[in-house]
Amino acid sequence: MDGAKPRKRPLPIRIGRRSAASGAAEEEAVAGRARDEEPLSPAAQLFHQPGFDCCIVAIMGFGKPVDVDVIRSGLEATLVRHPRFSSVPVLGESGGAEPRWVRTKVVVENHIVIPDLEDQRRAAASPDQVVEDYVASLTSADMDRSRPLWDLHVLNFPTSDAAAVAVLRVHHSLGDGTSLMSLLLACTRKASDPHSLPTIPHQSRRPLASRKLHAGGAFTLLLWLWAFLILAWNTLLDVLRFTATSAFSKDTPTPLTGPKGVEYHPKRIVHRTVSLDDIRDVKNAMHCTVNDVLVGVTSAGLSRYLSRRYGQNVDEHGKKAQLPSSIRLRSTLLVNIRPTPGVHALAELMEGRQCGTKWGNYIGYIILPFSIFKYKDPMDYIRKGKEIAGRKKNSLEAIFTYKSGELIVKCFGIKAGAALCHRVLSNTTLSFSNMIGPVEEVAFYDHPIVYLAPSVYGHPQALTVHFQSYMNMMKIVVTVDDKVIPDAHQLLDDFAESLKLIKEAIPTKP
Repeated sequence: MDGAKPRKRPLPIRIGRRSAASGAAEEEAVAGRARDEEPLSPAAQLFHQPGFDCCIVAIMGFGKPVDVDVIRSGLEATLVRHPRFSSVPVLGESGGAEPRWVRTKVVVENHIVIPDLEDQRRAAASPDQVVEDYVASLTSADMDRSRPLWDLHVLNFPTSDAAAVAVLRVHHSLGDGTSLMSLLLACTRKASDPHSLPTIPHQSRRPLASRKLHAGGAFTLLLWLWAFLILAWNTLLDVLRFTATSAFSKDTPTPLTGPKGVEYHPKRIVHRTVSLDDIRDVKNAMHCTVNDVLVGVTSAGLSRYLSRRYGQNVDEHGKKAQLPSSIRLRSTLLVNIRPTPGVHALAELMEGRQCGTKWGNYIGYIILPFSIFKYKDPMDYIRKGKEIAGRKKNSLEAIFTYKSGELIVKCFGIKAGAALCHRVLSNTTLSFSNMIGPVEEVAFYDHPIVYLAPSVYGHPQALTVHFQSYMNMMKIVVTVDDKVIPDAHQLLDDFAESLKLIKEAIPTKP
């Protein structure tokens, strides 16, 4: 291992193919798989089904060029000690053995990819486009299933907003997005204090019925009863809507709707930085949460984009088409129904101290509708977003979808569960998520991170929208199918302009 070097690949990449000698150490270890085996959870099995071969990518911009040896040493001391990052999935073997994770020896050099840039002049002239194209090529490149399902791609040249870029790609079967992002952050340290883990603000997800009500006697009982009735009613409605979506209810076809087989198409991942302070100003003015603001901004951005796309169509009288007034457009939001392990617990896990830390995909779905309409008052998008998000907080939809999926897999098998999930996602338009990041600058193995842009691909939708906070910034990350949404940067412009208009519409205090 001392003489080994990270793999090099030209652009575009095809890392699904490998030489017979590549990864021999890991394959040899898999042969002795009698030790350290764990079963694959139903959700982990789901992500190995056709049409659900999903991967999570985290694009990291660094403040200095990448020292590959330092990164390799850091990975060896932390990430590869995690059980999932040092195991390979064993699926569908003869003899009826259950799918399982098998621990193996990790050769870190086989997981670090440094692409050969065939056109150095293009990389120097348009480095942002080179990074964007490279990440797009990753979304159509298979992972080597004989190794642990992760890799790190190092693009060691300056871009417009970073001195170098690295792309961590992880198969979704290794964990849910929130847990994997927490694990990534557990590999970082504060830039101001290399021995301290980053500070991640706590986000409460308790429904109304679980909050402490400060009152007394019969009034308290009535409040708890009312909260329970709201929770039960919202859950019932959401269960009925989820059932309808899995059976027949589809979103309105729009320019954002992906065709059949969209999960197999390459995806383009683009991102834009906006001010977290602007979002907080809107939050404070509307007495809501950051998540409520993000839902409203997304509604406004999608409405703005769709209005333009529809306006490109002209009828026989030369009149531009208008944005339809009754568009049903919904997103699927994956929710981890088990508390996410914190960065401290994950850091201890990678140090070999279990400390009761649990891991795995325990996720349910929430179907989140977006209001597509041209409001005269930009603040109406926030009011509607607050209403929609507030109602979803008082529902057990995610727990129901997780438990129902678990029951279907147990009764009918993993293929039936995958078919149900595929149908739900195919009948909705996009995936939506947001995550809270560190409040201070952090370093990834002594490399200061200037931005962090995670996303996911491989599911049957043409659009994924993700928000990632970091320091005083918010990254808007959009993943699109180029054949459906050819102007992804325009979509980002619409999101940024929508936030600007909403910020300007904040009522001034007398």
